[in-house]
Amino acid sequence: MNNQETILKISDLSISFKTFAGRVNAIRGIDLELHRGETLAIVGESGSGKSVTVKSVLGIHAANEIIDSGRIDFTYQDESGKTVTRNLLEMNDKQLQKEIRGKHIALVFQDPMTSLNPTMTIGAQIMESVLRQKGVTRPEARQRALELLQLVGITDAEKRFKNYPHQLSGGMRQRVVIAIALACDPDLLICDEPTTALDVTVQAKILDLIKDIQRKKNLTVIYITHDLGVVARVADTVAVMYAGKLVEKGSAEDLFFEPAHPYTWGLLLSVPDMDENSDSLYTIPGSPPNLLKPVEGDAFAPRNQYALEVDRHREPPMFRISETHSAATWLLHPDAPRVEMPEPLRRRIDSMREEVKNAGK
Repeated sequence: MNNQETILKISDLSISFKTFAGRVNAIRGIDLELHRGETLAIVGESGSGKSVTVKSVLGIHAANEIIDSGRIDFTYQDESGKTVTRNLLEMNDKQLQKEIRGKHIALVFQDPMTSLNPTMTIGAQIMESVLRQKGVTRPEARQRALELLQLVGITDAEKRFKNYPHQLSGGMRQRVVIAIALACDPDLLICDEPTTALDVTVQAKILDLIKDIQRKKNLTVIYITHDLGVVARVADTVAVMYAGKLVEKGSAEDLFFEPAHPYTWGLLLSVPDMDENSDSLYTIPGSPPNLLKPVEGDAFAPRNQYALEVDRHREPPMFRISETHSAATWLLHPDAPRVEMPEPLRRRIDSMREEVKNAGK
């Protein structure tokens, strides 16, 4: 993280969806703050609200979606160089398209084939994004497109410029998508499961590429992911979501070495450990709650073996653990009984600490 300048602040964001079965309370009071140059990873099970939260930053809303409360303040420099802060939820689709999307906030999707036009060369598609900037001529756009291809590590850019998406490998296509996202020099890059469809070797290269570009351009990056391996590789800050709420937030070190919420314990334990001689893989018992029904108390309580009686009827607030770390669990209340994390997880964390210590020698 380069400094403490706030670029994005989400305050009390609540979103619901109208369905035939009733109203689904998908996002329930999210508070998040992101600083310039920082990498935030939002993690959680499918349906936890990760994508809905981040898509609301871009103003991508479903037809049956309702913003119940909140604001999303985004700070950037306008075309005159003046620093402005806008509540993105107050901007209509036309304003967002003209002023924000692509120019200041860009999105990299999970599957590059869904965001690339199969009938256009990749060069033409990158040029199209560059030409959105005012005062750019076609020759300048072509030169910029070639530079972007080189920036994302595509060799022989002149040749690749004329290729169609189907002529490239999955990793190459994802690099092209990143080049398009970077075409207008955005302040914030949102990566929605950007490496899920790629093999492990290519995945690592793409993540390292984004980190390298981030350093060069002082980019702020949000990753939406369920892969804790990705989180460990890229994140400065981690936000853990469950049932439409933030349940834990902290630095990557906080979350991997001192996790405080039982749900986070479960996520970490469910990652296969090659050092353990076990034939079984840990899974969090039960299922996420049905958000068609009002959530009473802590939404995770029915799946939580450490749940207290208060969890059944009172929702826990965010308890501050340190300057960087907080979690929403009654186990952190001063009057709560002392509960230690599961012993298998403690052993894993001790092993990780030892690895980090040895790597630093």
